[in-house]
Amino acid sequence: MGIVSQYDLKVLTDPVEEHIPFSVRNMAVAYHKKPVLEDITFTVPEGKLIGILGPNGAGKSTLIKAALGLVPTISGEVKIYGKSYKEQRKRIGYVPQRESVDWDFPTNALDVVMMGRYGRLGWFKRPGKKEKEIALDCLRKVGMGDFYNRQISQLSGGQQQRVFLARALAQDADIYFMDEPFAGVDALTEKAIIALLSDLKEQGKTVLVVHHDLATVEEYFDHVMLLNGKLIASGPTDTTFTSELLQKTYGGRIAMIGQSAPTGNGR
Repeated sequence: MGIVSQYDLKVLTDPVEEHIPFSVRNMAVAYHKKPVLEDITFTVPEGKLIGILGPNGAGKSTLIKAALGLVPTISGEVKIYGKSYKEQRKRIGYVPQRESVDWDFPTNALDVVMMGRYGRLGWFKRPGKKEKEIALDCLRKVGMGDFYNRQISQLSGGQQQRVFLARALAQDADIYFMDEPFAGVDALTEKAIIALLSDLKEQGKTVLVVHHDLATVEEYFDHVMLLNGKLIASGPTDTTFTSELLQKTYGGRIAMIGQSAPTGNGR
C-alpha cells in the first residue's frame, strides 16, 4: 500500500463536502477554441435561492450546462454534495431555456411531467398510478392541473414553462438548476414561479437560477453570483449585489440598466 499524504487523507475523510450542494474548482469552457469561462471556482450554500447574473454572453447558461455535463469542459472539477454529477444525478432537477425545447414533439403536459420520475424509476420501468398522481399534483402546484391532457404545442409560452417547472418538481431533487425560467413569461407565470421557488427553499432545497432582471434580484434571491467570463463575486445578496460589483460585472452596460441597479449605502 502506498503512502497516503495528509492532504489525501483529508480528501478521503472530510465530510464537509457532503453538505455543500454545488462546488466548482478551476472550471474552464471554450466554444470553437474561444474561451467562454475561465478559472471558475466557488461553492454555494445549502437551502438558498441563488441568482446567476451577468451580461449577455457572460457564460451563465454555459456554467449550468457544463456542471450537468451537457457541454464539455477544458478543465476543472464539479461536485454535487461532494460527488460527481453522474453519481448524484437523482438529486438534481433541471429546467432548460424554453427556446431549447422542441415544443412540437407530440406529447401532453402530464407525460412531460412524468418524465421527471424516470430518474427514480429507471428508464425500463413503466410509471404507474403513484407516478401519475405525483405528476398531477406537481401540475396543480404550478396552476396547470386543468391542462394535464393538453398537447404541449397548444400551450402558451408561460404555460409551457410551468409544465417544465412541474417536471423538475416531480424529480423531487435536492438541488435545482433553472436556466432563465422568467424569460418571456407573463406576470401570472412569474408569480407562480417565484412562489414555487420559495416553497422549494422552505423545504431546504437549493435553487440556482440564471436571471436577467436586476430590479427583482433583491426581492427574489438570498445569494447571487456575478459572472462575466470569470467569476466577479459570489455571496449573500445584501453584501454582493452592490453598485460597485455590478459595475465590474456589466461595465459601461450598467448605465443602460441603471434604474434597476441598487442604490444607497453603496448599493
